[in-house]
Amino acid sequence: MKLLWIAGLALVSLLVFLGPRAEASTANRVTILYDGFGKPSDLRKDWGFAALIEYEGKRILFDTGNNPDHFAHNVQRLGVDLTNLDFVVISHRHGDHASGLKHLLEVNPDVPIYVPADEYFGGVTPPHFFEHGDESLPPEMRYFDGHPPHDNPHGTPWREANFIRVTAPLEVAPGIRLITTTSRKPGTMELKELSLVLETPSGNVLVAGCSHPGIEPILQEASRASSSSRFRMLFGGLHLVEASDAEIQAIVSSLLDTWRIRELAPGHCSGERTFALLRARLGQRHVYAGVGTTIPL
Repeated sequence: MKLLWIAGLALVSLLVFLGPRAEASTANRVTILYDGFGKPSDLRKDWGFAALIEYEGKRILFDTGNNPDHFAHNVQRLGVDLTNLDFVVISHRHGDHASGLKHLLEVNPDVPIYVPADEYFGGVTPPHFFEHGDESLPPEMRYFDGHPPHDNPHGTPWREANFIRVTAPLEVAPGIRLITTTSRKPGTMELKELSLVLETPSGNVLVAGCSHPGIEPILQEASRASSSSRFRMLFGGLHLVEASDAEIQAIVSSLLDTWRIRELAPGHCSGERTFALLRARLGQRHVYAGVGTTIPL
């Protein structure tokens, strides 16, 4: 009888222990792993962005920050298991979003990684480069001696990574979509960028890396690709750090008045003037998103 009582007590203790963990593992939330601002802690602040998105049982790493060592430090301090990811999204090729791949691939080399169709992430050398050959040249003056390969891999720092190049809007899981946009702005002309949309029952949640193409074109593309054009929350970088006050005012007015986004959690390259303006206009609907913050969805 005593043994049965002890066994029963142990089972109850186990269930009590597992209960909160099971609930936590299925919570829909975003945790900011990397950014240049945050509340006092032992987390490392640095210019760059990374976030862990947990939604409907999926664990998604969005970007990897600027410094592999800082990224590894923050991940370890926040208790994030990078070996238990469903997939990774790298928004664009800039080092402050992609450099943490070095650490990620050391601990999880086979994880699927969705990337823009950008030569920085590999692919093949365009075959049309060799369509206008000149047979009058001697072999030593011709590419590959006049016999170019059909599949010539393009260089990348992560040749062994399991990259999946995204060329069009893509549903990667039920209610989870990737959006493709291309910058038309001076300084980042033709830069390809991926954003992520969660189609929640109360409206879409958009996660942006840097918004180099502009947050409004990203929202327009997301509206076309999603089942709903209603957005309730926006995370990530808005790339307004160098914008004038007038430009910031115009974008903020568009987000709040035209797109009617209820909650904004700006980070990274959004800029301190943008933080201040959004906090003043939104009040409690401004969502703080410093490094280490966990935000329920």
